[in-house]
Amino acid sequence: MVPLIIALNVGVFLLWSTMDLEFMATHFLVSWQAVAEGRYWVLLTSAFSHNLLWHLLFNMLALQSFGSFLEELLGWWRFLKFYLLAAIISSLMHAMVSAWILGQPEIQALGASGAISGIILLFSLMFPKQKISIFGIIPIPALFGALAFVGLDIWGLVAQAQGSGLPIGHGAHLGGALVGIIYFFFYIRPRLRARRYE
Repeated sequence: MVPLIIALNVGVFLLWSTMDLEFMATHFLVSWQAVAEGRYWVLLTSAFSHNLLWHLLFNMLALQSFGSFLEELLGWWRFLKFYLLAAIISSLMHAMVSAWILGQPEIQALGASGAISGIILLFSLMFPKQKISIFGIIPIPALFGALAFVGLDIWGLVAQAQGSGLPIGHGAHLGGALVGIIYFFFYIRPRLRARRYE
């Protein structure tokens, strides 16, 4: 399933350079305004959408690294359901944060990073002591790294609410991370406990 998701992301990336930009913006960018207008599908399509090569490469590398491992553990069907849920919730969180916290319902976003945040949080909670490399250089425990990224997104969102910060979808990242946390505590953890008592 991970190779298929990557292929879909690459396909949409290519569409950005071949299709009419107004069409792509209408159907592959998420915002509160878009949702309010009834274009609910952008909650999903935007999570498969990248128009910058570095953005695509960074997200697909993270998806391949963490997603392949989780797909093997969960099975392709459970993994797909989790990924799509994380994608939709992260897009919805971006839209809500933009409208209700930043007061700018027209802010558009795209990218798979919200869904990938969910994958990384789930992986980190399942394997908290597993070493991951920050920027491919610094090895740290997975849970510490994941929580550090959550902290950075909270800090970034506060900065945006105060009128500064970078143009990053912190709300989407936090929405995806929340899905990973909930999935672990309400689905994975109970099953792990049940196995211990079998």
